[in-house]
Amino acid sequence: MSKRKGVSFEEKRIRMLELFYEKREFFTLKELEKIAPKEKGIVAQAVKDVLQTLVDDGLVRSEKIGTSVYFWTFPGENITAVEQRISEASKKIVEAEFKLQKLKEVCEKEKIGREDTEERQILLHELEELKVKEDQLKQQIAKFSDADPEVIAKIAEKAQKYKEATNIWTDNIFAIQSWCKNKFDISEECLNKQFNIPDDLDYKE
Repeated sequence: MSKRKGVSFEEKRIRMLELFYEKREFFTLKELEKIAPKEKGIVAQAVKDVLQTLVDDGLVRSEKIGTSVYFWTFPGENITAVEQRISEASKKIVEAEFKLQKLKEVCEKEKIGREDTEERQILLHELEELKVKEDQLKQQIAKFSDADPEVIAKIAEKAQKYKEATNIWTDNIFAIQSWCKNKFDISEECLNKQFNIPDDLDYKE
């Protein structure tokens, strides 16, 4: 019998996001440590680290309410966050390539030839790492946006579904506002400020 291949850290991140999308609820860390192993095959010991990287990358939100910290994510937010990370990675690649080109010009002027300097080696390594990171981010956004050839023709239909989902979540937000105000005795103004909820939040027409 062949040894079963373990789940990569990146796959765990994707599965965790799927859990949030499917449940569409707020969770504490303890709740996720119970649910994730059963439904997504993420071992309980890995949940905290996986969750923290998603929070650090802006793919999952977290806020302390009362004495507990809650985690959640809304549809559509992750695509924007990952696109921003790709943009930042691309900018760093351009900067690294520019530095490398300048260094090559200096080497040629000084007739260094193929002799590698420590600075050049560092830049080459940095450039390679950035390119790998950009590729990984592009793979992520492809999964988040479902942008594969089979669904390109359904973009208009998906746009309508996202609009409907947005309105559903707007309704959910209003319901959560009411629940939090009653549960934790928090004013709507304070709640909106803490969760960055726009005062003019309304349904999409």
